[in-house]
Amino acid sequence: MIWIFCVVSISSLSGQTIINGFFPKQHDFTFATSVSYKSFDNFYRGANVTKGNPAGMGEISSSIINIYAEYGVLEWLSTTVTLPYISVKNETGALDPVSKTNEVDGIQDLNLFLKAKIVDKRFNNASKISMGAAAGVAVPVGGYEEAGILSLGNGATAFDGCGFIQFTTFSNLFLELQAAYSLRNNADFDIPNATLFSIKLGYYNKWFYAHTKIGIQNSLSGFDIGSPEFVEAGGPGALPETEVDYTNFYLNIYVPIYKNNFGVSSGYTVNMNGRNYDKASAVSVGLVYKTN
Repeated sequence: MIWIFCVVSISSLSGQTIINGFFPKQHDFTFATSVSYKSFDNFYRGANVTKGNPAGMGEISSSIINIYAEYGVLEWLSTTVTLPYISVKNETGALDPVSKTNEVDGIQDLNLFLKAKIVDKRFNNASKISMGAAAGVAVPVGGYEEAGILSLGNGATAFDGCGFIQFTTFSNLFLELQAAYSLRNNADFDIPNATLFSIKLGYYNKWFYAHTKIGIQNSLSGFDIGSPEFVEAGGPGALPETEVDYTNFYLNIYVPIYKNNFGVSSGYTVNMNGRNYDKASAVSVGLVYKTN
């Protein structure tokens, strides 16, 4: 049952990794689908929040349908796959200066990860500590336009490496720390690489699971929206090359509804701080199915 819980941490707001500190048993298979709604009516121009979105677009909203699958290859090794479908539109009908449309939709990036357990230490008081590492790749598969304000993504092939540690008390309260490096490549744009960090505090029992999380991205290069470098590079057509930083807050809940095989998840995410990033909030609901 614990393994089902991990899928509720799938983010609809940012590029945070999909890895967590729980491990499935060998041959366990989990499938989940979620629907999210995200909106914002202002954004960070550099490190400063603007009043309103660019190009007179008003509120920009996104609907995301995400598919998630996880399989326990061995007791210490699992594989994860995610694939989101995203629809983005603006409130006023103003056209994106690059794509020349006010609505964009399509499949975004296919994510594939392998996760390995390195340490799984149990103590006499029933608490435990686990450590692991993961490696994955995100590949653009939807053929979407990378540039522009309403783009579905930056079009980069990303190679991610991640390490994490999780401590769980005898009362099922847990703390998880995670750090990752994302190497990003796009033939047409110089996409900044990034480091990602998160801290998660959660609790679970047989009736429900809940966690809160702070997720941080720090881009290692790039320029600010509106800077001379941005204008020289092409303005909105160079958005994938900007320095994108953020700090997001996440709240997720999962409730099993039938024999620990079916359950319902829900989530809320809000941006707390950022750079060249949208100041958005998002809500999500999902269904989870697990076989064993």
